[in-house]
Amino acid sequence: MSDAPWWRGAVTYQIYPRSFLDTDGNGVGDLPGIIERLDYVASLGVDAIWIAPFFKSPMADFGYDIADYRDVDPLFGTLADFDRLLAKAHDIGLKVMIDQVLSHTSIEHHWFKESRESRDNPKADWYVWADAKDDGSAPNNWLSLFGGSAWQWEPRRGQYYLHNFLISQPDLNFHHPEVRAAILDSVRFWLDKGVDGVRLDAINFCFHDRELRDNPPKPKEKRVGRGFSPDNPYAFQYHYYNNTRPENLGFLAELRTLMDRYRDVAALGEISSEDSLATMAEYTRHGRLHMGYSFELLTDDFSAAHIRGTVQALEAQMTEGWPCWAISNHDVERVLTRWGKGRSSTQLANLLTAMVCSLRGSVCVYQGEELGLTEAEVPYESLQDPYGIAFWPQFKGRDGCRTPMPWSDDQAHAGFSHGMPWLPVPQEHRALAVTRQEADPHSVLNGFRTFMHWRQSQPALRWGDIEFIDTVEPVLAFTRRFDGQTTLVVFNLADAAVDVRLPAMLGVPHRLDGHGLLQGHFDGDELQLPGYGVWFASVK
Repeated sequence: MSDAPWWRGAVTYQIYPRSFLDTDGNGVGDLPGIIERLDYVASLGVDAIWIAPFFKSPMADFGYDIADYRDVDPLFGTLADFDRLLAKAHDIGLKVMIDQVLSHTSIEHHWFKESRESRDNPKADWYVWADAKDDGSAPNNWLSLFGGSAWQWEPRRGQYYLHNFLISQPDLNFHHPEVRAAILDSVRFWLDKGVDGVRLDAINFCFHDRELRDNPPKPKEKRVGRGFSPDNPYAFQYHYYNNTRPENLGFLAELRTLMDRYRDVAALGEISSEDSLATMAEYTRHGRLHMGYSFELLTDDFSAAHIRGTVQALEAQMTEGWPCWAISNHDVERVLTRWGKGRSSTQLANLLTAMVCSLRGSVCVYQGEELGLTEAEVPYESLQDPYGIAFWPQFKGRDGCRTPMPWSDDQAHAGFSHGMPWLPVPQEHRALAVTRQEADPHSVLNGFRTFMHWRQSQPALRWGDIEFIDTVEPVLAFTRRFDGQTTLVVFNLADAAVDVRLPAMLGVPHRLDGHGLLQGHFDGDELQLPGYGVWFASVK
């Protein structure tokens, strides 16, 4: 399938710049640090990198509050640094995706500064403004994901403005055609530079209900968090009116029209809605996004039933689009802690990578997954995340998955910085440093590399259809079929050995080797899987 677009079946490595590598000693990672480690990333066998926001920002939400869409924040470097990064990545065969945060800006963006000054200036309607109720209270009951009302009073205008996230992140008014045009022009700026794709943050939040209708309450038994805790008041509502509005589909079509003017680029949308799988299917239909991903595998549920049910539910609805899967990112507890529940091991770490990379779709892996990093315990006095500070101690925020990458076990701050890091480097991460793992042929890192390079030679795993096989816990089994090739994939998600009877209709499986994982044994009747064992086989 050499004519497939690069992103289809690709593995993209997410880089959180603040925590990747600091080259100037200010304790925060930067673009030159990414450049310095691009050869390392390429050695992992991944296809692309996704770089979290590095744009000019007051950093209230660490870059997801953008003050200038077209410039690099001095904390991270310069536009010239980005150009060098892009050129080097392309030279060594890596595609580059960048974050685009389109639904909201920082209060420091010049658009908002102008908009808030009066009700009749040229940008007066570029943000979501509304009058107070007669009693002075907020226009409706919409809540912010970060706690409290989604409305903030602005005395200059004598009105409230909408913020679905932090108070310092006002929402743009996408009903205004000039706003949509300006946003698309900002995306065009980076496409013209030569980026290979954009990851669209909170893409279903662009439009709001024009009538500002109240969100209905959600029964307690249905308060399930996806990217937020069930005890967050945000979970107490159905968010029918402050996000995932039907008008968003028209904007996605406009965005796709823009992207179709460029050769072989991709749009990946982050989607968190009342029914994220249905929204993923809807948003990736023809003429919209190339890919979508949700928080459905970023949950605490590590069961074969949950994984199988999630993928099957999406497959039933996604008749046109292409999924992208992730089991870790910069917003959730690291997967080895979340799913390992204190039983982290090299075998489990590599099993998790193989499992997500064997599902139908593309994959995003988060920096540190290849090292088997666990969630860091960050003391309250060291917290940086406003989300964690607001909800402590029930929710400790996102700092635990954002601590610096450990590059070396014999340097200060694990080789991340020669200054004081913005977050502490956990002592337990030093033992998992890159230099130590590269010297160990049985390390998580070398297991990750082995599997990724092996996967590149398996067309069925990259592009094939998927069909699940009925199994009992803790076994997850399915086939991937492509171009006459059928690959049988079986995972034991537990640390105890299990025996599995395969359906006779599969015929005689022939074991596939070279992936580096704990391999099961098939005796002609039953498949015997060790704890965290796998079985890859070709089926005729």
